[in-house]
Amino acid sequence: MADTPLKRLLVALGTIGPGLFLIGYNIGTGSITTMGMAGAQHGMQLLWALLLSGVFTYILMVAFGQLTLVTGKTALWNFKTEIPKVGKVLAIYVLAALILGELLALMGIMGIVSELIQEGIRLLTPGEGNRVETFWIILVISILIFLTLWYGQYKLFEKILTFFVILMVFCFVFVLFMVAPSWQAIVEGMVPGIPDTPGAYRLVAAMAGTTASAAVFIMRSTVVAEKGWTIKDLKIEKRDSFVSVFTMIFLSAVVMAVGAGTLHVMGLTMENTLEMIRLLEPIGGEAAAFLLIIGITGAGLSTIFPIVLIAPWLVADYLGLERDIQSPMFRILIVFGLIFAFGSVFMEQTPPVLMVLSQAFQATILPAVAIPVFYLLNKKELMKSHVPSTAWNVGLVAVILFSLITTWFAIQSFL
Repeated sequence: MADTPLKRLLVALGTIGPGLFLIGYNIGTGSITTMGMAGAQHGMQLLWALLLSGVFTYILMVAFGQLTLVTGKTALWNFKTEIPKVGKVLAIYVLAALILGELLALMGIMGIVSELIQEGIRLLTPGEGNRVETFWIILVISILIFLTLWYGQYKLFEKILTFFVILMVFCFVFVLFMVAPSWQAIVEGMVPGIPDTPGAYRLVAAMAGTTASAAVFIMRSTVVAEKGWTIKDLKIEKRDSFVSVFTMIFLSAVVMAVGAGTLHVMGLTMENTLEMIRLLEPIGGEAAAFLLIIGITGAGLSTIFPIVLIAPWLVADYLGLERDIQSPMFRILIVFGLIFAFGSVFMEQTPPVLMVLSQAFQATILPAVAIPVFYLLNKKELMKSHVPSTAWNVGLVAVILFSLITTWFAIQSFL
């Protein structure tokens, strides 16, 4: 293969395997719905909140990666063994809470993806007789994911996620140029401020919680360990974190801009992802709507793979077992997770509601991972000469305060 720009892009992406995994996990249907809603309701006014949450996400991603590089152990194992008295209880709580939150998210994501594919079929083949029930769409997706995970290895998932990430970037950027918002509005959105409208504070918290998810940081530790990196790879780990966070924030900002450039200028709001596509159709035409369907479906599918792997990886980490995705325990837990993918078919709540519930629930877990990693990184007998600098500790304390604020907003939303 000649040294083409595409080849150079694929090689570059291949050097950021853990980052790719988290891009695929983080940019899903939930974040797209949240960012699209922010753009539709407030234009680019909340861009600053996205950028701020990106800074905090980078700090914690590097922190969890460095903890694993120095100790050679995952975050969950370090929680269990290195935090006196409460470490085992804390590890069990984080494990159980993350798995529960991800199962809720899986139900919502599968529901949204199946509805998007259903809408795509409608655009391609007009007529009521061509409607495909979401149950059968979910069944086909689940079988394909099961077969891939049954026979695949981690490197195969990196290749799949590379494809989906490129697909997402292409579709969203293309639609952005079709319905471009004002660049002046984008610049103005970098100035901090919260609109004086009902629900604006909750939306800010949701944006932050969607980006700085507790699961992202715990899984960061796991995929760094899976990559086999050591402390000699610290510079690579930091670069990987930066590229990962930059891509997450860039894609989220593009989705917000799409909502701002279409729905906001028309005075329309957005309640779910499918509504965004249907409202976009008369503005950008069926081509724009179809591209958005492909991009969001790619985002959803790239999220499903990491979610299905979270439970077996976390259980293996807690028990100190090898992370072998072809072991009987992994396969049983993968099948168990995929059963929950059908939840949206049988539950009264709509898929977007399930996504909001899972995101709000995830926000309450962030302090339980931010505070322990601060303690562990400053434990000299564990980190030796790699304890954080004063500036880095200030950043970690800021993240802890941020996590407590977002938890408060999440609790308020539940109440």
